[in-house]
Order: sequence, then structure tokens, then C-alpha cells
Amino acid sequence: MSLPLDGMAAIVTGAGRGLGRAEALELAGLGASVVVNDYGQPGRDGSGEASATPAEEVAEEIRAAGGRAVAHVGDVSDHQQAGALVQLAVDTYGKLDILVNNAGILRDRMIFSMTEDEWDSVIRVHLRGHFNTTHFAAAHWRARAKESGDPVHGRIVNTSSEAFLAGSAGQPNYAAAKGGIVGLTTSTALALARYGVTANAICPRARTRMTEDVFAGFEVPGDGRLDALAPEHVAPLVGYLASPAAAKVNGQLLVVHGGMVAIVERPRVAAKFDSAKETFTFDELDELISPYYEDRPPNETFAAAEVLGLKRG
Repeated sequence: MSLPLDGMAAIVTGAGRGLGRAEALELAGLGASVVVNDYGQPGRDGSGEASATPAEEVAEEIRAAGGRAVAHVGDVSDHQQAGALVQLAVDTYGKLDILVNNAGILRDRMIFSMTEDEWDSVIRVHLRGHFNTTHFAAAHWRARAKESGDPVHGRIVNTSSEAFLAGSAGQPNYAAAKGGIVGLTTSTALALARYGVTANAICPRARTRMTEDVFAGFEVPGDGRLDALAPEHVAPLVGYLASPAAAKVNGQLLVVHGGMVAIVERPRVAAKFDSAKETFTFDELDELISPYYEDRPPNETFAAAEVLGLKRG
């Protein structure tokens, strides 16, 4: 019996732990050969020495289960190392079919306290990292499609966050990077559709090293049930988006956690005002717009628990 991803080659970045590990195992379980990328630094802020251990352990876990996997220790925010990652997949498996961008770091601080380096480092790893791998994967798929004259199977799954959708007061760098990833995804989807490539983004809710503070107050089931925030709830959607079954899913943003997938609509106009004359005056804008907000809550962002749809323990 064939599997959905039989004969395909995949890259998963940041796959040494947490969400990336679950995604790499899922793709391998669906038949894909996997390049497990992780820089292996012990600190979630990107601190510490790089290590091959996390990526090697996941690759070995895949091989022990009968799959194919190789490890890659590299920093995807470095353009050359990202190129080497894509080339490793091509050299090892003859091609690349699936790219899952997951690597990231956290350097949280309020906007008035954040340093330039804290801003730049998070933008670099998340947003530049997504761009770097996408750039080389896109060039590979475009060349293959031009050579054959036919579309190829190419799938990109990017990792955004609800920090972009709902805001996160202490994460201006992270929220901005995740918003940028959505823009990168929709642009990529339009550019590569002609070659048979799709690009989608997910906003996962998962309890990992990156989110241990965010979800510290949410209950973990003690009766043997799978945690609603387990990364294993997210991985199946990544497997689906990577497959031929999702050929018509392109340029989309999906929220996923504990048995739920929500497809997010693009922004819609909530209200529209027209000027009485050629252009607005200050007074006219005040008369039109101010009443619109008078009866609305001062902050319409949902409380964290409501956004997450979770109960605190």
C-alpha cells in the first residue's frame, strides 16, 4: 500500500525538538525521505554552541522506524548555509519536494526596552530564515519545471503565529516576523503557482521549548489523554499540506491545535466612509470615524485565554 508522500523528499527546519521534530516524524511516517535541519543551540534565544545532537537524534529516530533521514546542522538565517541545506536534499535524494520552515528563536521584551540586536536577531532567524530556504527551493522547482516543461510537486509550509493575528505585547520582534512570514507566503504562492508549487502558512498552538512560558498556566491532562497542546496535533496538517491532496490549497493561513483547524480569511473592510467633497477635512473625519469607535471596547483584542480557546489549570 502506497503512502501519500512515497518517493518525495522533504526538508524540515528547526526539527531537532518540539514542533519541527513532530513534523519531521509525520512526513517520514507518510513516506517522505527527510532532511532534519537544526542548529542545535541549547538556548531558545539562540544562545550556546551549535550541536549536531538534536538533528542527529531525530534522523536516527526516523531511520529506526524504517524511514530515510539525514541530519543537517546549519543556521538557516545564513544564506549560504540555507543553500547548502537545499543542495543536501537534492544531492541525497535527487530532488526536493517539500519544505517546512519552522526554525526560530525568542528574545522577548517590551517595545520600549527592546534592543536593536534583540529585534534584528529574531527577524533574522524567523523571517530571513524563511526567505533563504524558500529562495533556494523555489529556484530548484522553477529549474525542474522549465527543464521538463511540466509543473512539479512543490510544497512550502511556513510557520507563522497568532502573535501576528492577535498581538503579543512583549513580542514586537516575534509578532512582526510572523506577520512578515504571512506576506512572504502569499507572495510566494502567487509567484510559484505556475510551476505546480503551493505555499501556505500555519499558526500552530503547541507546547514546546519556545512556548513554555505562554502555556505555563494551561492544564495538562493527567489521565493519559494527549495534551491538547501537543505538537502531534499540528503535524498531521503539515503532512496534508505537503501532499498531492492539497494541490488546490495555496496562499492560505490556517490555525491548528488539539483537534481543530481554522482557515483564516484575509482581512475584510469593517467600515467605509466617503468624503462629501474632493477630500476629507479634519472635522469631517472626526464626525465620521470617532462615533464608530465610541461604543466599541477600548481594546478589541481577545483575552489570551479566549484567543487560545483553552482552560487554565
